[in-house]
Amino acid sequence: MIQLHDKQFVPFISATEIEFAIAKMVSQVEADFADETPVFVGVLNGAFMVVADFMKQYKKPCEVSFIKMASYEGTTSTNEVKQLIGVNQDLTGRSVIVIEDIVDTGNTLVELKELFKKQNVKHFKIATLFFKPEAYKKDIKIDYVGIRIPNKFIVGYGLDYDGLGRNLPEVYKLKE
Repeated sequence: MIQLHDKQFVPFISATEIEFAIAKMVSQVEADFADETPVFVGVLNGAFMVVADFMKQYKKPCEVSFIKMASYEGTTSTNEVKQLIGVNQDLTGRSVIVIEDIVDTGNTLVELKELFKKQNVKHFKIATLFFKPEAYKKDIKIDYVGIRIPNKFIVGYGLDYDGLGRNLPEVYKLKE
């Protein structure tokens, strides 16, 4: 068990399980984009570890960029997404794969889909390490899912609780 600020968290997903899930997603993306040079767009801050490990395993030509969005305060979604840093390259006619750490409400995805639609991308795909199907209420397809999880608040491997926990190599869930 670990303590972050005023909350306690218990072990939930091991580093080995995370590594396996990323390898599975990389394999699927490599197969789908074998003849292209996709642009991977990591969503900061949470996805930095996912993107780093994904890129280490991706063996084909590709590009990577980042976008920074914010939608959380504490342990709950604000239901309002703000773009803090944007992608600064022309993506017209390119295949874009957004790499997320976690998809729960899907509010960030709605904003991202609109953003990339305006840029006339060839393909818009979403890869997420963690997916909460119970919390997801949008109609945007999640193309690559590493691990489906229940609607629990988690930290570690890039995910935080008010700034703490991102550096943990495994994932913890809020103690009930």
